Amino acid sequence: MSHANARLTPAGRSILVQRIQAGRAIAHVAAEMGISRTTAWRWWRRFREQGPAGLIDRSSVARCHPARTTPCVETRVRIMRHLARRGPVFIASKLGMHASTVGRVLRRHRVPLLRELDPVTGTVIRATRRSAQRYEHDHPGSLIHIDVKKLGRIPDGGGWRMHGRSEKVRGRGIGYDYVHTAIDDHSRVAYAETHDDEKGTTAAGFLERAIAFYADLGVTVERVISDNAFAYRKSAAFHAVIDAHGITQKFIRPHCPWTNGKVERLNRTLASEWAYARAWTSNTARAAALPAWLDYYNLDRRHLGIGGKTPIDRINNGRGQYS
Repeated sequence: MSHANARLTPAGRSILVQRIQAGRAIAHVAAEMGISRTTAWRWWRRFREQGPAGLIDRSSVARCHPARTTPCVETRVRIMRHLARRGPVFIASKLGMHASTVGRVLRRHRVPLLRELDPVTGTVIRATRRSAQRYEHDHPGSLIHIDVKKLGRIPDGGGWRMHGRSEKVRGRGIGYDYVHTAIDDHSRVAYAETHDDEKGTTAAGFLERAIAFYADLGVTVERVISDNAFAYRKSAAFHAVIDAHGITQKFIRPHCPWTNGKVERLNRTLASEWAYARAWTSNTARAAALPAWLDYYNLDRRHLGIGGKTPIDRINNGRGQYS
């Protein structure tokens, strides 16, 4: 496409052709118009072959793409995205492709971003608010995000995801599991436990064990950030753990959950890849699978937010030992 300062616009090419048609030498006309002989010959040749239509700008897009991903492979990418609801890095590792290639395939077919999809059903939902300012602390332990994810318990024999929706499998009255979660702001190493409640004493015990978990990795917790739940703001037991370890406690601004976005994203990943990843036969089976999933999350799952590395790679520059 010609730009504002181009030597030859479509109108200028017409003048070029008219002068050549008048019998003047192409080299002389090219010099007058400040272009090369090659350029002048190109437009004169196109005019002779196509007439005035040959002087119109052409698209620079290649007419053929011999190295383009085949339709069969693109279909496999789209199917895996639909079934697994995972990003390009995961899909590429499963299909033996480059993540950038998977990303181009998804964009080419206008596949919605994961943040635009419901993590359970995969249907498109409205985009949620996100902070315009992203931050990351410069070393592990500088800031730990904590939160609680509430999950409905599964009746013995499986719930509606296994048997369909009916009154028999609704599981009314069996209550909820409260998954207490923590994630390191710098490395993204996560820790989680399933409990029966979200009381202050429970949150305090969880924080104590989370601190010990990170200490085993050589990480000292310096700050903890959470929402304004009663257990975090008012519990004496929770504050006692904070004070005992000399930790600075921080709270998000009310009604701004994106401030605690890293643990909110962990909760979403935990729900889609563990809690709702399959139809569980019992609540006990689901709870028993959490430690194995955490091992995968910390050791093997690569994160685009940290340059495609695994969380454990970032602990002490990859020298930490995970247990």
